[in-house]
This record gives sequence, C-alpha cells and structure tokens, in this order.
Amino acid sequence: MARYTGPSCRLCRREGVKLFLKGTRCSTEKCALSRRSFPPGQHGQNQMRKKTSNYGTQLREKQKVKRIYGVLEKQFRHCFRIAERAKGVTGLTLLQLLERRLDNVIFRANFASSRSEARELVQHGFVYVNNRRVDIPSYTVKTGEEVAIKTKKETFVKAIKDRRESLTDRVIPKWLDVDKTDPKIKIVDIPKKEDVGFQIQEQLIVELYSK
Repeated sequence: MARYTGPSCRLCRREGVKLFLKGTRCSTEKCALSRRSFPPGQHGQNQMRKKTSNYGTQLREKQKVKRIYGVLEKQFRHCFRIAERAKGVTGLTLLQLLERRLDNVIFRANFASSRSEARELVQHGFVYVNNRRVDIPSYTVKTGEEVAIKTKKETFVKAIKDRRESLTDRVIPKWLDVDKTDPKIKIVDIPKKEDVGFQIQEQLIVELYSK
C-alpha cells in the first residue's frame, strides 16, 4: 500500500505545528520546525505572507489530521463517511474513529514511540484483540475489548518494556486501562476530544467534505 516515505520534519513544517511523527527521536533541539518555521520548498517563506482562503484553511486542517494519524486520503474519506452516517456530531465521531484505530491504541498506550512503529507491530502479527490475532492497523476497537502484544521472544518483550519506561513522560488517555506489568490494554470508554492531544478544528474538515 502507498505510504509517505519522505522526511517527517517536512510534514511538520508544512502544517506549521510539531506533529511528533518520529516519536522518541523527535528532539526539540534538532527540530527543523524550530529552525525554519515556514513551509518547505523554494517559495516557502513567500507563502507565509499570503492570506489563506477559507478552502485553504479547511484543507490544511484535514491534511494535519491525516498526517497525525498516518492515514491516506481514501482511508480518511472512508472514516468521514462512516462518521457522517453515525448518530451524533460528525466531526467528533470522526476523531473518535481515528483514535480507536488499533495502531493508534498501541501508540497511545506507550507500546510504541510513534504510530508508524505501532503499525508495524500490528502488521507483523504481534497484536491480539480478545485473544484473536489482528494484523489490520485500521481495525476499530470497541469498549470492553482487550488488546495485548504476544510473543515468545524474550528480547522483544524486554524491548517493549524498555519502550514503556522511556515514554513515562507521555500521558496515557483515560479511555485506556493499561496493565502495569503485562503488555495489555483494556478499552474502558469512548475517547473524548481532549484525549487527542492536538488543537484540531474538526468542523473545518466537515465543511470541506460537505461542499
């Protein structure tokens, strides 16, 4: 499947906000955004002086959310259509669907330093939902389900433990109940907007797709 393989810092510069796409390797001292706080490209500095249209603002908000969760346009549009058909506020439902992706759950539980690393764990068959192996990163977890990482390799188990210890400064959202000893997660609630961790104006995305 197609996937962006270019420099992660370029995406942060384009959106004008630090997206933490590299996980633990994304240090503030070496951050390209802090050194060059303008969009990438030959005319990046000139773009800062231009007034952005309503469409441009909506597009940038959509692109930012796509890049935070590491999804492609087709996947993102599919999530939006599901949110649009569901009961409740479309924008909030969209964010909840993205938060409940299996790869995001692994990332938010501090079992991986980035969503791309969490996606690899899922695709390689290390992740189980209710004791059933699931290798689809976009799988949507439900309240009451238990997610676990299982492997017979002790070195891998130690690597997961070390990863958790190195990410203690990262807050685990309240809708996840993470076991302190074993790599297990219990889904105890539906995520709220404040659990996302980014300032997102989801209504702009709804307006963009409603045209």
